[in-house]
Amino acid sequence: MQTQEIPRQEWNSFFDSFSRQHEGWLATLEVFGSDVGAQEEAHELPLEGVSVASEADKSESIAINMGKTPEDHISHTITKPQHVWLEKTDDGADAALEIESAGDSKTLLRFRSAVPPELVDGVVAE
Repeated sequence: MQTQEIPRQEWNSFFDSFSRQHEGWLATLEVFGSDVGAQEEAHELPLEGVSVASEADKSESIAINMGKTPEDHISHTITKPQHVWLEKTDDGADAALEIESAGDSKTLLRFRSAVPPELVDGVVAE
């Protein structure tokens, strides 16, 4: 696995591109923190997107939106993000996005591509 840190000044353009490329991919969202331990917030929901929001006082937050229907929609906000890392497989495919925020908490977004049924084994179900 290879890990690359995304420089803060590139976050907006990176998340725009990342969201377009991974929209609809099935993702699992995990949160790690000293006060909550490890918590899974969402399991294999379609990714809608990741974006940066800047407040009037210049503090930033990162929002992760998942799910296609109101029943399964998840919106997770990371306040005061400090670092963003993109993890790639040895083959160069994106494997996970890790965001570290102030207070030593981490958010991990692991994903896999949602493969259309017609591409699985080259057979279309009747």
